[in-house]
Amino acid sequence: MLDASARRVVITGLGAVSSIGIGTADFLSGLRSGRSAAKPITAFDTTGFDHAVGCEIETFDPSAWIHRLDPESLGRASQFSVSAARMAVADAGLDGDDLRLRRCLTSVGTTDGESRDLDQLVESEVRHGPESMDATVARRVPAGRLSAAVAQELGLRHVEAVTLPTACAAGNYAIGYGYDAIRSGDVEYALCGGADALCRKTFTGFYRLGTIAPERCQPFDINRQGILTGEGAGVLLMESLESALARGARIYAEVLGYGLNCDAYHPVAPNQDSVARCMQLALDDAEVKPSEVDFISAHGTGTKANDVTEAAAIRRVFGDEPPRTVSIKSMIGHSMGAASALASIACALAITEGFIPPTINHVETDPECAVDCVPNQAVEADLRVVQNNGLAFGGNNSVVIYGKYEGQQ
Repeated sequence: MLDASARRVVITGLGAVSSIGIGTADFLSGLRSGRSAAKPITAFDTTGFDHAVGCEIETFDPSAWIHRLDPESLGRASQFSVSAARMAVADAGLDGDDLRLRRCLTSVGTTDGESRDLDQLVESEVRHGPESMDATVARRVPAGRLSAAVAQELGLRHVEAVTLPTACAAGNYAIGYGYDAIRSGDVEYALCGGADALCRKTFTGFYRLGTIAPERCQPFDINRQGILTGEGAGVLLMESLESALARGARIYAEVLGYGLNCDAYHPVAPNQDSVARCMQLALDDAEVKPSEVDFISAHGTGTKANDVTEAAAIRRVFGDEPPRTVSIKSMIGHSMGAASALASIACALAITEGFIPPTINHVETDPECAVDCVPNQAVEADLRVVQNNGLAFGGNNSVVIYGKYEGQQ
């Protein structure tokens, strides 16, 4: 139960760097149309892999968004996070002067940090010796830059910059962190989300686990074969409802609550009890009943283990007829630390625009999953409450509940 003095928290700005669209409008268009980003990987040499399809971002120009810092001084994931933050600030109708003297938070979740640069450094060392490693690339490696660079680019003076490395649940962790900071009054604005860049290390790790799909990601489908690795960033600008109303801001959605847990059950296998518990924690924090949730944005990776476990956990919380349960990873692949952040943006847009995005590539639902995954075509819907799941290796689980803002209650 929230303290009576806790402030309501709303989303007033969105920044999306994704493989189906850069910027909120293009990302929304991709979600509505069920666009697929799957294509052969070009980010690194894929020689020796039987299949190497991923969801890369092809047309990203960091200089279009990064003006204060030298884009070349940032790794690709940091370029993504800074650009998405710039987009979110602009989308919220703010500028640097609005933020510079305010108490702010930048909170960015990640799985890999700048592992793409680490790939390059290691390859240089192995092939040519340590003296060949590029000093500029080495300076880009610290993962803390994903959040610190946002503060530097925006010239923030009273800011806490936090990078949260809770793997594929990290985006929701970062959003929860920002939610607490706003509702407690610790900060006035929070820029929160996640970012990751496609890299050889992570692709190879999933490949060796046998969880990379040959051609496409098919969450909840009986013939699903695994994930496609992806990349991108999602950043949400959050502020108190009082602040948003005072400045006449557009409100996409209200953050109603969240839940986190870590069961440490297994390095890679999800735990049904723990996932169900995390969803219940989020619902309790939001003071929302399961029957009030209109759809679930699932983690939905397309692996055999995740989809069955997550679906069973959903049925445990919601009963035998759960809300529609979709996975946008069918479109954008698994963007690691950015995954639940981009899914959160999808939730906010779904609430605002009145639709549920589809799970594409769907042929036949696995009876062990038994969810309505909104196959292949988006559907119109009047949404009041939406749940976003983020699950990760090591038993890190994070769930955020979003609601439609309908005026003072």
